[in-house]
Amino acid sequence: MRKRSKYRPKGLIVDTMNYIKNGMKVVGEISAGTTLKIKNHAALKQVCTGLGTRNDIDTLICAFNITEALASMRIGDDWENEIRAAQDALMAVGRRGVETGKFILRGPELTSFNLAMEIHDAQLDACTVAELEKAMDIVIAIVKNKKARPIAHKVPRPISDIENAVL
Repeated sequence: MRKRSKYRPKGLIVDTMNYIKNGMKVVGEISAGTTLKIKNHAALKQVCTGLGTRNDIDTLICAFNITEALASMRIGDDWENEIRAAQDALMAVGRRGVETGKFILRGPELTSFNLAMEIHDAQLDACTVAELEKAMDIVIAIVKNKKARPIAHKVPRPISDIENAVL
């Protein structure tokens, strides 16, 4: 059997002029930007009311990671402390949710979530599609290089009786 090659061809942009023109548009002006904001606010509302699911927390994680990446690109970088506080609150809520199965916010966490979502909305209104794509690439690179903080720590697998007999 032959070894599979690691080579994967890059995607091809068929209409480069349209791609470049769309990259210069502000995210707040396009319909996908509005859809993104609605999705983020719906997830925040579900978590704020105590009905949040894992999917809602994942949506908020993505939104806050993009907020942090845009801040690193100098879009809303004067809010770094507030963004970091929201990331820490998200970590705390996520860890409690993994343990209990319910993602419930406390008072200061709710405040920091609301402020972070306002910052995220302002960033989306100010950035272009190309800058948003670059921010997504930054987040993907951080996750791929394992520099992101995991919510759930890996729990060691218990050794079964059969494995004990082998050892």
